[in-house]
Amino acid sequence: MSAIPDKTRNAILDAVEAGFDDQVAFLADLTRIPSRRGKEGAALDFMADALATRGWEVDDWTVPMSELASEPGFCDSAGYITEIRAVNGTLEGAGSGGKSLILQGHLDVVPEGPEEMWTTPPYDPVVRDGWMYGRGAGDMKAGDTAALFAVDAIRRAGFAPEGRLHYQSVIEEESTGMGALATLARGYRADCVFIPEPTGHTLVRAQVGVVWFKLRVLGKPTHVAYAGTGANAIMGTFQLLTALEALCEDFNARAADHPAFGGTEHPVNFNAGKIKGGDWASSVPSWCEVDCRMGLLPGWSVEDVKAEIAETVAKAAEAHPFLRSNPPEIVWNGFQADGFVLENAEAPETALAAAHKSVFGTEGPEDRQFTALTDTRFYGLYHGIPSLCYGPIAESIHGFDERVDLASVKQSTGVIALFIAEWCGLTEA
Repeated sequence: MSAIPDKTRNAILDAVEAGFDDQVAFLADLTRIPSRRGKEGAALDFMADALATRGWEVDDWTVPMSELASEPGFCDSAGYITEIRAVNGTLEGAGSGGKSLILQGHLDVVPEGPEEMWTTPPYDPVVRDGWMYGRGAGDMKAGDTAALFAVDAIRRAGFAPEGRLHYQSVIEEESTGMGALATLARGYRADCVFIPEPTGHTLVRAQVGVVWFKLRVLGKPTHVAYAGTGANAIMGTFQLLTALEALCEDFNARAADHPAFGGTEHPVNFNAGKIKGGDWASSVPSWCEVDCRMGLLPGWSVEDVKAEIAETVAKAAEAHPFLRSNPPEIVWNGFQADGFVLENAEAPETALAAAHKSVFGTEGPEDRQFTALTDTRFYGLYHGIPSLCYGPIAESIHGFDERVDLASVKQSTGVIALFIAEWCGLTEA
């Protein structure tokens, strides 16, 4: 049951409505910034300026990756990333009561792929039939914007949170999660964390972990006219990938008994996501590299999964006449992340349920078993901080014509604003 008076709730939701045109324009401006890996600086600048303009106390810092190595949850990026920049805005609590809260979202986006495959350019956001299209509009710049404008709505309605608020913009969520880790290493803590990823108004109850790795496979080059005397590294790689697909199916068979994912169809997924190899169309290729991703379930050991991957690759290589004597190399080159289950979060879940009901008029939100992963693991798994993941409806994230439902963005903004009111408490400004 909501602790917010009807008059206060209505004033906040009216303020969300009043600011929504500006919110959509802000989201479009943020989506125009192509904040791919290693190029997130302009988006971080944008958010730091937005916080400063609103009167937040801004902390904008950069930390070498080497200084994060001792933090729980750290994973190396194999040299791809040498430093992490993050932005934190703080609003000190306006009263003596209320709980503290971190609103956190990532600004990094995945590559857009061939632009000609998009209906409209990926970084030229357009609105059609109530949806905003653009790379990152759904994952997760709409959520970033919703969290910021939720606080704006509270203040516009004449209130201030009693508890302390942090608003954090991070990078590397799509690759390592080291942006979230950097904020924890900086010392930021709160009674709860709220991450508005595009969950379709569901609460992420459980999420998988992941292992990234690169296979480096050798071959024996020769002229294609004498292909039988060589060894094709690309075709040998396919043999290894087939074995890894079989391992993934074995993982899914084991998942049937998992307490969080037992009812989820195919929760563990394997992906060969990037491949290159060879030097000449008429030469048998002497090398091939493929970047891969394997999921794992909460409670499974990352090191055990890595060992099974290595064993599977070794056995498949042993069955190949060339690779038997020239074994492939495995490079662990990105995500090495544990799975996570949300537990011991009754108080913030109750506040979220009240906020959700105030906006939708229904009990909820429904739980979701997520076959991807989010930054929530850092807070809940390693620091015991309840971490909620809940946000708007988005489609085709990581795909062509990524889009977010603007009506759901407005609803999510209302839910976040009312959650802040429930959790942090309010005082008249």
